[in-house]
Amino acid sequence: MRVRASPPRVSAMDITSPSNPKLKHVVKLRTCSTRDESGEMIVEGFRECRRALDRGYRPYAIFHCPDFYLKNENEAQLIADAEKAGAQVYACTKTCFAKIAYKERPDGLLMVGPHVSIKLEDLKLPPRALVLVTEAIEKPGNLGTILRSADAAGAAAVVVCDRTTDIHNPNVVRASTGTMFSVPIVEATSTEALAYLKAHGFSILAATPHAERLHFEVDLTGNVAIALGAEQYGLTAKWMDGADLRVRIPMLGMADSLNVSAAATILAYEAVRQRISAGIDKVPACIPWHGEGSHDK
Repeated sequence: MRVRASPPRVSAMDITSPSNPKLKHVVKLRTCSTRDESGEMIVEGFRECRRALDRGYRPYAIFHCPDFYLKNENEAQLIADAEKAGAQVYACTKTCFAKIAYKERPDGLLMVGPHVSIKLEDLKLPPRALVLVTEAIEKPGNLGTILRSADAAGAAAVVVCDRTTDIHNPNVVRASTGTMFSVPIVEATSTEALAYLKAHGFSILAATPHAERLHFEVDLTGNVAIALGAEQYGLTAKWMDGADLRVRIPMLGMADSLNVSAAATILAYEAVRQRISAGIDKVPACIPWHGEGSHDK
């Protein structure tokens, strides 16, 4: 008979009052000004917390509430791992956790920890690096989805230029499904990013509906930076003038453009296709199907 291992024991502090200062601080972290001032961010949800910890993220605190757990199978291990990484553990009542939860359907896990963005001078890139560059992306959901696509495509980094949305917005974390902890994220001005990419031998690709060449007609197997602009206005003249490659994604219907995160995914995966065809990247092994829900955690 298989004996299930007992969950790890953690030393938690109980929070039973919604007016607890710790909870008030977490709520304030929903605002950009507080995140910038404190250098902290919110990571909520089992999948997001698990992926962050698996990538070496070191949270300051983890708040949990068993009443919200979805399966109550792996939460104890995650909390123990967070504590091992340096987090103070806080056990919350259902009312207290509901106060700090950002998700509409919380699952009882929320971490607070440091920002993850780095500077250009700290970026270390491999040969034939694929980099995604965003310029003035407005919506947190789009930025988070771009980060998710960057992770899936094996991008070496995402460079966020002239930001109009905060990288550490909880909606960015949620839209990335926690993959933002697996891809280096750099904040820089467009001038700084262009100078860095040119100095490091990158071909800069800009997508525009006015280009003659299609996105699959250019070589994306070397050091390539895919630049993406705001949905309403696209890339500015600075990036269009600085681009080595200008391409368009063929539009066969009524629409004349795509959501910026959809465009980012198409362009990134064209690079993936070319790199696999050239033997640069390998196709990952297929994950066997073991039934619905078996890969959720």
